[in-house]
Amino acid sequence: MKSSHVQSFDELPLFLNAEQLSSVLGISRSAAYELMAQRSFPSLRVGKRLLVQKEQFISWVHAHSGKG
Repeated sequence: MKSSHVQSFDELPLFLNAEQLSSVLGISRSAAYELMAQRSFPSLRVGKRLLVQKEQFISWVHAHSGKG
């Protein structure tokens, strides 16, 4: 498992791409793409890129960690 260098949600950029998401969650980049492809995950497509807005990602984390 990868370790995240992010210590706080405040450190995240406004939008996260798959590489940043994989770093934050400690998963592989391919696992991040799989997660972003799920309908239940709040990703958006901008051209060919998949992104997730920081606030929606934070809400998703809280909802899926039993803290929502």
